[in-house]
Amino acid sequence: MTEIIERQEIVPDAHNGERFDQVAAQLFPEYSRSRLQTWIKSGELTVDGKVRRTRDKVLDGETLLLKAELQVEVRSVAEPIDLDIVYEDDDVIVINKPAGLVVHPGAGNPDGTLLNALLNHFPEIDKVPRAGIVHRLDRDTTGLMIAAKTIEAHTSLVAQLQAREVHREYDAVVFGTMTGGGTVDEPMGRHPRQRTKMAVSQVGGKEAVTHYRVTRRFLNHTHIRCFLETGRTHQIRVHMAHIKYPLLGDPLYAGRPRLPKGATDLLITTLRGFGRQALHARKLELEHPISGDTMSWEVPLPDDMKALLAVLATEDVR
Repeated sequence: MTEIIERQEIVPDAHNGERFDQVAAQLFPEYSRSRLQTWIKSGELTVDGKVRRTRDKVLDGETLLLKAELQVEVRSVAEPIDLDIVYEDDDVIVINKPAGLVVHPGAGNPDGTLLNALLNHFPEIDKVPRAGIVHRLDRDTTGLMIAAKTIEAHTSLVAQLQAREVHREYDAVVFGTMTGGGTVDEPMGRHPRQRTKMAVSQVGGKEAVTHYRVTRRFLNHTHIRCFLETGRTHQIRVHMAHIKYPLLGDPLYAGRPRLPKGATDLLITTLRGFGRQALHARKLELEHPISGDTMSWEVPLPDDMKALLAVLATEDVR
């Protein structure tokens, strides 16, 4: 389904002499910078009806004319799904996502997602791209996520994420006993053969940086805290598997459950019964998109990870 867009905006004095694409992003904030650049290059976004380059300067009083065809996604419907709301104001909403909740509708998950829940909680969020969702967590990863309730808030949050100004901390439990923390700086891309997986990719991969430190060591496992510098799909899961410390319970990157030699019946039952990757987004810190205040939220570990760590603590500890 397509929608024909026809709009025009006059360049104000405040943006006189600035780049075409930068001014367009200010005057048409509901569209991404990359989409606007595509329209400029295709001649669908012009200056006084003339095709210009993205880097060309525009002058106050000139008119940006947008005549483009936009592919419109089928709108999702609101669904009464409970949300664990950590914080909410007129501009943003922060939720503590449970395991099993998919963030966006997609193949195999047309409904029952966080997006459907947000539409039900605040119907006006339908006016914001992707119902305000600016980052995501995997289905079985728990913890903090923020969504924008307005176009202005969405634009600011996306810019902060791109500038790496959003601080995110995760708790994870990995196989193996780490001797200390470190950094994994390895580019990532789609797995060349298994398209549902990501992988470290030196050719064509995008920059990906994960910092980690040890919280507690056990006999055969380690509780770590990870700090994301970038936010690639499956980043922590891929990076930890790459350095041979895959996340416990991760069916995609850790393989079958590893049972340590001499493990007690309790530990064996616990490891086999932990049905998801042991990963939790515990802390989120950023600049409020409207007030500019620094805001920070933390949520405790979910019950299943608390129980897991309690069992690991009964083993011989190093």
